[in-house]
Amino acid sequence: MSAVVDAHVRIGDGREVELAPEELLATMDRLGIDKALISPGERCIAVDNREGNELTAAAAEASGGRLLAYAVANPWRGRAALDELARAAEQGAVALAVDSVLQGFDLLDGLVDPLLEFAADRGWFAYVRTGTPPSAVPLPLALLALRHPGVAFLMGRSGATDFWIDAAPALRQAPNLYSDTAYAPWDTVLSEFARDPEIGTSRVVFSTDAPYTVPAAELRRVRDWTIAEPERAAVLSGTVSGLLGGSGSTGRG
Repeated sequence: MSAVVDAHVRIGDGREVELAPEELLATMDRLGIDKALISPGERCIAVDNREGNELTAAAAEASGGRLLAYAVANPWRGRAALDELARAAEQGAVALAVDSVLQGFDLLDGLVDPLLEFAADRGWFAYVRTGTPPSAVPLPLALLALRHPGVAFLMGRSGATDFWIDAAPALRQAPNLYSDTAYAPWDTVLSEFARDPEIGTSRVVFSTDAPYTVPAAELRRVRDWTIAEPERAAVLSGTVSGLLGGSGSTGRG
C-alpha cells in the first residue's frame, strides 16, 4: 500500500476543538498515515506565534520524524515576523502556513509578500487556508501565486464549501497552485480536477485538516476515488513529498 502523508493538521488548543500530538499519532497509527504536517491552533496562528512554533517544533522532534512542522507568523509584525520564521526554521520547520482571516489581511494587499519571499528563499511551500470571504478565497490566491512564481501554494480546503466552484478556475490560472482533498467530495470537486487536462490529480494533495474533520472519512474518500493507483499514490504522498523537496521522506523506515 502507498505511503500516506497528511498535508495539514492543527494541534494544540483551538476555538472549538483541540488535538494533542499523542492523540494525532495514535490516529495516524490506526489509519496507516505515515506522516503529517502540523500547524498550531487559531490563537497561535493569529497572536502567539512563538508559542505555536515551539509547540509544533517540540511535537515534531518527539515524533521520530513522523510530524513535520509548519512555521507561522502574523505578517502585521513586519520584521519580527520574519525573525520568527527564521527561528522556526532553525527548529526544523519545513513549510509556511498562513491564514488571512485569522491574521487579518487581504491576500493581495502586499502584507504577506515578505513572508512568501522568505519561503521562496528557504524552498518552502505555503499552505493558505481558503473558504472564508472576502479575504480567503481561491481566485485571489491564484493571483497571489502568480505574483510569487518561486513558491508552491497549497490551497487549504480548496475553497470549502461555498467557493469550491472557484477552485478549478484558480488552479487553471496558476501552475504553482495545488489543492487539497479536505472536505471535497470526489464525485464532484475532486473529479473535476482529475478530468481537467490543465489540472489533473498531480496537483491534488491529501489532507484531513484534523481535528475539524473525521480523519478516517477523509482518507476513505481518497481511497474510494476512482483514479488509477499511481495517481492515488501521488495524491496520498508523492506530490506533497515533492513540494517538501525531500524533507518529508515518506518511508516507514
